[in-house]
Amino acid sequence: MKWFIGGALVAALLPTQIAFAQPLEYEEALRAAREDQPLLRAGEMRIRGSREASESADALPDPILRGGIANLPVTGPVAFELDRQLPTQISVGIEQPIPNLARRRARLGVASSDIRIAEVRLGVAERRIDVATAVAWVELYYAQQKIALAHTALSDLRRLLPVANAAVASGSARPAESLAIRRELLAIEDAVTRIEAEQDTAQAALASFTSITAPSASGSPPTFEVDRQALLNLLELNPEIQLADAESGRADAGVDLARSTLRPDFGVSVNYGRRDPGFGDAVSVMGSVTLPIFTGRRQQPRIRAAEAGAAAAQAERADRLRALRVQFETDMAAWQSAQRQWERARDELLPLARSRVEFETASFAAERADLIDVISAKADLALLDLEILEREAATVEMAVKIRLYYGEARR
Repeated sequence: MKWFIGGALVAALLPTQIAFAQPLEYEEALRAAREDQPLLRAGEMRIRGSREASESADALPDPILRGGIANLPVTGPVAFELDRQLPTQISVGIEQPIPNLARRRARLGVASSDIRIAEVRLGVAERRIDVATAVAWVELYYAQQKIALAHTALSDLRRLLPVANAAVASGSARPAESLAIRRELLAIEDAVTRIEAEQDTAQAALASFTSITAPSASGSPPTFEVDRQALLNLLELNPEIQLADAESGRADAGVDLARSTLRPDFGVSVNYGRRDPGFGDAVSVMGSVTLPIFTGRRQQPRIRAAEAGAAAAQAERADRLRALRVQFETDMAAWQSAQRQWERARDELLPLARSRVEFETASFAAERADLIDVISAKADLALLDLEILEREAATVEMAVKIRLYYGEARR
């Protein structure tokens, strides 16, 4: 049996600040966490910046403006005179470097890889926020259920106190039994104190993700079931692996950029020379080309370094996938263990505890048991109910972690 307490009962039994909190269902919490999240805004800004930078990735470099005095004599009878010799001129020109096409394409490839990395990192951040929000909601939901259940148990046990006091006053029960009853109540009150701290922690975490001051978990909890095979088939599409793929693509683009240095670059320049009117002005048009010689000492070391980086990125990708598979199997084992413990307590321990309460109550009515035996059985049943809720919460929490972290991305 699942102990889902009605919303009205929860509101009546929880502290005042929770009773007036804003109800938030599971799916609403996940959507709210995406709406106002500084980390996600930062990721979107990085994507925008990468896209802006890519627009000029394959553009030509800025032209170069050159100016000066050419062929000015510094010795002889016409030293430092601008108008006495034919070659002397005041020259102004502009030069346009033209990188080879392979280099420009490689730069664009690097820029595109940077965009992809920024996009995947945003996906990683979104998934982590989804997981953290879901865990906080589940913890808050079950903390509310446990507090409501504990208050109900306390109310039931406190109704037996007058009966115990009357038994002590009549001499049918020992005075020490009233102390034993109080001890049972204190055990449940200690559990309430611990659960209230868990509730405050979960509420603070959920508030930080959803920007809601005092959220309360409402509605039904998410399912505890997990489709192992479906999630196993999606491991290659996990954002962590997609990030490794993007980084590997960035390294491959770096290899292309390094190899492009084996091709020559070009340049074109135009100069205008102002000379003495007797000689006339002059215009020069020049072209240039780089000479990638001695590549064994210049370009090849950089190419080998880039290729080593690309190979390292591929190896890191394989290592991440291996680690992700191990983590997946570990999480699945933890979920299965939590589920079995929950089902064992619910299906086996709970019927035994209920039977004990029935037997002790019947024995007390037949004057073959003391009231303390009934109270002890009821207190143990209440504590077991709380433990069952804790085990259910652990199962559901593990399930949402697995589904959100290893499943398909939410939109």
